[in-house]
Amino acid sequence: MLSISQNCDNTLSGTVIDLHDGSLLSGALLVVAGTEQAVQTDIDGNYTISNLCEGTYAIQVSHLYCLTKGFTVTVAGNTTKNFKLEHHLEELNQVTIAGKAYSDKTKTLFENAISKKELEQYSGGTLGDALNSLSGVSSLNTGNTVVKPLINGLHSSRVVIINNGVRMEDQEWGAEHAPNIDVNSAGKLTLIKGAGALQYSGDAVGGVIISEAAKVPVKDSLYGKTILTGASNGRGGSISSQLTKTFQNGWYGTVQGTVKRFGDFEAPDYVLSNTGTYERNLSASVGYNQFNYGFEAYYSLFKNEIGILTASHVGGAQDQIRAINSDRPLVINDFTYEILEPKQDVTHHLARIKGFKRFDNFGKVSLQYDFQKNNRLEFDIRRGTDSENASVDLDLTTHTLKLDVDTDLTENLNLKTGILARSQNNFADPSTGVRRLIPDYDTYNLGVYTIAGYQYNDDLFLEAGGRFDYTYMDVFKFYRTSFWESRNYDVLFPEIVVEEFDNQILTNPELSFSNASATLGATYNFNEEYKLFFNYALASRAPNASELFSEGLHHSASRIEYGDLQFNSEVGHKVTLTFQRENDVFGFSVNPYINTINNFIVIEPTDVQQTIRGNFQVWEYRQTNAQLLGVDIDANYKFAENFNFKHQFSLVKGYDRTRDEALINMPPASTKNEISYQHPTFHNLYVALQSEYVFRQNEYPNNNFEVFIPETETMELVDVSTPPDAYHLLNFNSSIDFNINKKSIATVGFRVTNLINTSYRNYLNRLRYYADDLGRNFLLNIKINY
Repeated sequence: MLSISQNCDNTLSGTVIDLHDGSLLSGALLVVAGTEQAVQTDIDGNYTISNLCEGTYAIQVSHLYCLTKGFTVTVAGNTTKNFKLEHHLEELNQVTIAGKAYSDKTKTLFENAISKKELEQYSGGTLGDALNSLSGVSSLNTGNTVVKPLINGLHSSRVVIINNGVRMEDQEWGAEHAPNIDVNSAGKLTLIKGAGALQYSGDAVGGVIISEAAKVPVKDSLYGKTILTGASNGRGGSISSQLTKTFQNGWYGTVQGTVKRFGDFEAPDYVLSNTGTYERNLSASVGYNQFNYGFEAYYSLFKNEIGILTASHVGGAQDQIRAINSDRPLVINDFTYEILEPKQDVTHHLARIKGFKRFDNFGKVSLQYDFQKNNRLEFDIRRGTDSENASVDLDLTTHTLKLDVDTDLTENLNLKTGILARSQNNFADPSTGVRRLIPDYDTYNLGVYTIAGYQYNDDLFLEAGGRFDYTYMDVFKFYRTSFWESRNYDVLFPEIVVEEFDNQILTNPELSFSNASATLGATYNFNEEYKLFFNYALASRAPNASELFSEGLHHSASRIEYGDLQFNSEVGHKVTLTFQRENDVFGFSVNPYINTINNFIVIEPTDVQQTIRGNFQVWEYRQTNAQLLGVDIDANYKFAENFNFKHQFSLVKGYDRTRDEALINMPPASTKNEISYQHPTFHNLYVALQSEYVFRQNEYPNNNFEVFIPETETMELVDVSTPPDAYHLLNFNSSIDFNINKKSIATVGFRVTNLINTSYRNYLNRLRYYADDLGRNFLLNIKINY
């Protein structure tokens, strides 16, 4: 509605900017309703509309990939009005650029990311398999199906995993506890090699892995995809489908599901008996997204049944030595899809509801509540009527509430701050009839953080932040009297004893930890191609329940583990420097780092012990001072049209500064080199040959020990330290696109891993004592976008 006055010489001017990051939007079109006036913003996002009468006008503002928005403006004299649009990139076929620094995480740490296309290649695999393609990332394996990410030599509780804004609480303390995330639910996967992203945690001594769903466009649309994968090794495959419905008014919904089924996997020369897997996953979300406010509700179910190599569970001490010294597993059966004991059965529920509101001249306020319930069953080889009952039955329930504020104090100064409260309950079911490895406990956490980012000039960005976390643990645990006294706990902790029995002591430890973390960093742009990242991060991590309280047989790990009640928090100081060149022909990044960790908690083998269920290695936690230093190198070179060469090299050295020796389970140096050919105009044909060479780990501690063999009445050496030889693998990868119709594309991918069927053992595979790693594997992947 237009109210006309006599003065029609007024101007309306201002800028059009991106609602999310404040960037200027050039080329935006502004149309004045009821008139013939229409103008576009210039390169700086500025506009001017002249010859307006005083009164009220309806202004329509539009921009490429933005939802057109209507505004009402009152003109009284020369008037200034800025308009904000939500700038949506077309993300139905989004590709995340590796190495891109994302402003909502950290700008002073070089970030690696995995493209959506690359993630889809691992549809039949795991999150750990996908991350393994990045430099500086290896994996701590339990056989071939339990793959745990290891970042610059660190893993488990030192690596924080964020799944759709939720910190995963899935009993990650176990070396053989793989992340409970379906790789098919991720639209973007980002790796931060350090603790610089304080909004997620302060205890990420190793790094942060962020899995995010693909963004949805604000428009009327219905789209989806289905991925079918078949594999020769394991004689199985997977199917995953996703469907998304969006509306122009801001409503949207997504549903996604995956089923994976594999039988026994195979080494080059034999079947790896009882290594099959059966995984079922489901996720769904519904939300409403407007410029200034919105919400989302999300739920996921992850369920996985995993077989553990039968040959890793052996009889007496003599069998243990035979198994370690043998070139072949002591148990080799015919191929089967049946999963028997020993095995894991894991179920993880995650529910989250999040809302946000933007306030003019202030910023964005977000409130989130999330719930997780993780049930972990571990089945041992048991005799009699108990053979089908779990030996370990753990329920971990977590509630988290957090509030985040993101505001621009000035044009160049951004401030993020937030507070988090978390409660957690672990229940170890006593009906298993087996001594509980992890006790019952309640944990309460309170955390606060503040991060400031300052754009000093066009080339220099500075960032500083701090975080404080308080953790309180209320634990009820039974100790064997002999163990209690052998650790001198009867002298050190008499006040926590609740009741004594014939051979057990019930205790109630109440522990608290105060942990401070900080980050200080800078990013400097030399020009459009060269960039330098510097970051110092202080990370502080409280010991987890396994490190403090383990006492007994960890069945799926095939070993006895002992913790220590006296542990203090780990404190890590990591300095990272990255020099990067972004260029279409030749680009690279060089990333040296040093990580000094005080009170570092390490677990290592110390003995072999006979139990009624067989003979197992004994591994004990201890605390020391450590230092890790290394370098990651990435390079890309386009040496001819359609041809590209890619190089990766990673080296990390870990030292026990207290004992002056190497740390156990440090990844050996490795390098990957790949030549690829891509023909975009011929069905987007892609063909690549990759060479992967893993050096022998020549620096390792001597944890060998002798055991008495009753059958021969002799002492024999158990060699659990000597790493396997270096190995070289060739891998082949290809894909091609076909148009089904105007809206649907089919992508057919064919891969071969371990192309020449090399027999090898990986130093970081916990079952290397008993069997070789996987042999050749042919994989067929068919993706249909619709």
